[in-house]
Amino acid sequence: MTEISDWTERHRPSSESHLEGNESQRKKIREWLDDWKKGVPKKRAILLIGPPGVGKTSVARAVAQDMGWNVIELNASDDRNAAAIRKAATQGATHRSLFHDPSEKPKRTIILLDEVDHLSGGLRAVSNDRLNKQMLGEFEDGNATLSGDTGGKAELLNLLKTTKQPVILACNEAMGLWGKSSSWRSTKERFQSHLTIINFVRASDEALRNIARRVLKSEQVEYDLDAVDALIANNPGDLRALVRDLQVLCSTKSDKLDYKTVIDFLSASERDVSVEIFPGLEKLYKSKSATEAMKLGIAIDKTPMELINWIHWNNASLFSDKKSIERGNQALSVSSKMLSAMFENTAHRSWYWSGQLSNLAASVANQKDMPDRIYPRYPDFLRSQFSRSNATLIDRLSEISGMSKSAVREEFMPLLTALHSDDQPLGESNHFDISLSLGLTAEEHANICGMPLNRKSTKDLISRYNLIQSEIESPKEEIIDIPTAGEEESTEMMEETPKRDTGQSTLF
Repeated sequence: MTEISDWTERHRPSSESHLEGNESQRKKIREWLDDWKKGVPKKRAILLIGPPGVGKTSVARAVAQDMGWNVIELNASDDRNAAAIRKAATQGATHRSLFHDPSEKPKRTIILLDEVDHLSGGLRAVSNDRLNKQMLGEFEDGNATLSGDTGGKAELLNLLKTTKQPVILACNEAMGLWGKSSSWRSTKERFQSHLTIINFVRASDEALRNIARRVLKSEQVEYDLDAVDALIANNPGDLRALVRDLQVLCSTKSDKLDYKTVIDFLSASERDVSVEIFPGLEKLYKSKSATEAMKLGIAIDKTPMELINWIHWNNASLFSDKKSIERGNQALSVSSKMLSAMFENTAHRSWYWSGQLSNLAASVANQKDMPDRIYPRYPDFLRSQFSRSNATLIDRLSEISGMSKSAVREEFMPLLTALHSDDQPLGESNHFDISLSLGLTAEEHANICGMPLNRKSTKDLISRYNLIQSEIESPKEEIIDIPTAGEEESTEMMEETPKRDTGQSTLF
């Protein structure tokens, strides 16, 4: 039985000549690698940023192949702690080809770290002693081992400072690497002093068309041009998704890829496409029909509630017409109210349609033409959301729940806030059960509720919380029933009376 291989790996470009799109980005990578031929450049790393499937890692591998250099690859979504990153760096420094000629100059080894935006936590470093024990497997206590992302970012930053080999980082969104706490700007600056950022864009239709033809020719599959065009029209510029679609289509109809086959495939399977927020918003604001806006809203990699925040923030800066802003706000208001209903009524099923109202607020609400290129902004209030939360509280919740600090900040804290904030549909600041069960203080509970400590209402809440907490923690006095003289005598007689034999025997 012939093994079915993955076409995305089978047709992965092995040379830059096989690459399509992002020409200027590839040129910057080549120039940076050329600098390594002369020695160690000032910027020892590059960061490739772009949506999934645009060929970031493929470019790095192909260029390295053309230069005859080795590649050591680490996926940061799998191994992310300090020991894993240092191990990759060590391998990069010591890696030698089995066929290396000792008389020749040693080849460079590119250290490729993919999905670095999955690294969470801060820049707190791990001691060298713990790192060495982890790498050597010398931990006797399992609790002492490095788990999760422990020290990952700090070790990555150290790698960029000290590496003698070129380091290529890749991610989908840079904010994942910088972090979403109040210190993200500082983290960004520290990383940027050691790396060059190169932004990748989605492939053009022409690039997709060239790749489709190349793959089909290599697989010896005949095709109709309109079939390829139909497939590309449904592709948002994702090279990987295109190759996967071709493999599926050719496995069901191997003799020829025709237009009907593609249309049937597209209609039978709604593509699960995830479009990055910034290019997605740009297309959304330029859309002219409700149908187009709804499709884009579904594709954008944000929930309907998250998208409301993004659109509300950008409408104010992108819309110049007062009436357009008013129409947009009306749609956003209705959408927000309808979406909140799904938390209040489990029978509510119109969230799909209500969520699309926010998309209309960004498109058809505006009656003036947008410029050729628009630049949506990251909402400032989302950057600083929960940044004022007590760091100790985050640490405690992380320890209690077993989640990372990043997960607590981004997932657990929003849920707690929604349950305890009075301005939320289900929020109730006077509901203390959850906070008490977690062992939180009154001030921490107020922090979760989003209540400033200097307000009288907050002080009253803290007083009530402390009162209930003290009642729970105070041991109840044992009530002793003091018998009367007659009762004492009766009790003594009962104690002296031998117990009746029940027929059961005991060991003692």
